[in-house]
Amino acid sequence: MTRNLLLAGAALLSLAGPAALAQSAADNETRDLIERLRPVEQQTRGIRMPAADAGTVAPPAAGGPVLVPAVPDTAAAPPPGMAAPVADPPAAAASAPPSVAKDTTAPPGAAAVSITVIFATGSQAITPQAGAALTALGRALISPELRPFRFRIEGHTDTVGDAGLNMALSQRRAESVRNYLLKAFPIAPSRLVAVGFGEDQLLVPTGDNTPEPRNRRVQVVNLGG
Repeated sequence: MTRNLLLAGAALLSLAGPAALAQSAADNETRDLIERLRPVEQQTRGIRMPAADAGTVAPPAAGGPVLVPAVPDTAAAPPPGMAAPVADPPAAAASAPPSVAKDTTAPPGAAAVSITVIFATGSQAITPQAGAALTALGRALISPELRPFRFRIEGHTDTVGDAGLNMALSQRRAESVRNYLLKAFPIAPSRLVAVGFGEDQLLVPTGDNTPEPRNRRVQVVNLGG
């Protein structure tokens, strides 16, 4: 009898294993976004971002968000005739808060995160894949830690195509993400504002008509209470 109970328990654990792991991964993604979007003074110093050392986008678990990897300081060469910027002293770099990482174009000191949200070419419709990527963000925004704050949902594109069309498309996509979050989660509309930046704030500086996946992103910025 005891042996049968043990075997049954082991079978149940083996069946629940993948689901438990998926839930754990989803919880980790949500906690990571909460940490990134909290005001800088509330963030944990020395946090290590997923895939920050690898230089590549880590595949999301169970359709979670893909955080855009950090861009090295040497990503863009200085214009001709201009001196290269002087690197920060090691001590200053070590003490920099996590939100100043080069994976956003937010102002220094602003809590922000860039998320890759896949849209069909030229479309702002939220696909199932995009909806899955926004799930962790929605959970983070309704968490007790982030509930007191307002956020800007930014749309960004690469340089492929007309700059004016990219600006309009990025605005529509930002609004689409905002509307999706408001419908899928109990978020007050006053907490989210949508703004499109087109190709004006490139995460990875490129020339015209250059496809760069890391520039096609949704950036979320904490605007304060």
